[in-house]
Amino acid sequence: MKLQAGTFKTGMRAAGAILLSLTLWLLAACGSSPTSDAPANAGTPSGSAKTADAKKSIKIGYQKYASINILKEKGGLEEELAKIGYTAEWIQFPGGPQLLEAMNVGSVDFGNVGEAPPIFAQAAGTPLVYLARSPESPKAESILVPKTSPIQTGADLKGKKIALNKGSNVHYLLVKYLEKVGLKYTDVEVVFLPPADARAAFEKGSVDAWVIWEPFYSAAQLATEARVLADGEGLVSNYEFYLGSRGFSEANRNVIDILLKQLELSDRWAKDNQEEVAKLLAPGLGLDVPSLKQALSHRGYGILPIDDSIIAQQQKVADAFFALKLIPDAINVSKAVLK
Repeated sequence: MKLQAGTFKTGMRAAGAILLSLTLWLLAACGSSPTSDAPANAGTPSGSAKTADAKKSIKIGYQKYASINILKEKGGLEEELAKIGYTAEWIQFPGGPQLLEAMNVGSVDFGNVGEAPPIFAQAAGTPLVYLARSPESPKAESILVPKTSPIQTGADLKGKKIALNKGSNVHYLLVKYLEKVGLKYTDVEVVFLPPADARAAFEKGSVDAWVIWEPFYSAAQLATEARVLADGEGLVSNYEFYLGSRGFSEANRNVIDILLKQLELSDRWAKDNQEEVAKLLAPGLGLDVPSLKQALSHRGYGILPIDDSIIAQQQKVADAFFALKLIPDAINVSKAVLK
């Protein structure tokens, strides 16, 4: 028992010593910790530098071809954005509808689409705003039929399968063309397919016609010797719209201004150097230079403002889609204009 008592007392003294040492260490640590006036990362230069160098970014959605793609490949935007502490994140999409779906969930701040996608997106509640537009490019989209197709006129489309990307600019081209030739939208079977799948279906004969935009239009026409049943001339304006998410555009007008200015400079260069542009884009797009040269000859160049006449034209597109029950509710396009 004496041995046990001695052992117990010795253990207690050791525990007390350890507790005292721990208490003194904690007091010393508290005394050397940063005060409320000192930065949390004081004494860590690398942490301070990282914070100072942190940059904001703008997420730019783009499609194969078109002005944003040209700007991306030509360069120059990143340098201008860096001057105000911004970087650019580039995200590619197969079409305008997919790009605006990403904008709806906050994955894209800025992007380019045709006439129809903003209508569908606004109807779906996407917080988008129109920022600028291109000149008219009616020849940059068409209705293609196979070389040996018996379809010779618009009237021959009755009862036929027609492929297109749902909600894209060519959706409106089909609506207006059918109207012109005296057919109803319900007189044809519309098959919704993205460009790659639509071309495969077109070449296999799974569809009778394909409504498509550049550069897919020229690539398919030259490769398969497809016939152009009609393009947009006299039917649609086929504007390329530059859109931004409302929250980003309202809070970062300086960034939007830089982006639009760089697009204007890039487009001005592209207009006068179309063969060079074709060679510049070909590797990234996986398309041949002749197809791209033809595609580039079909489009307008420049960055123009959004005015009342443009909004009125977009309202006609929206009203047409609502009348055909392609969108669930009527929309007011003017509410999507950045004031």
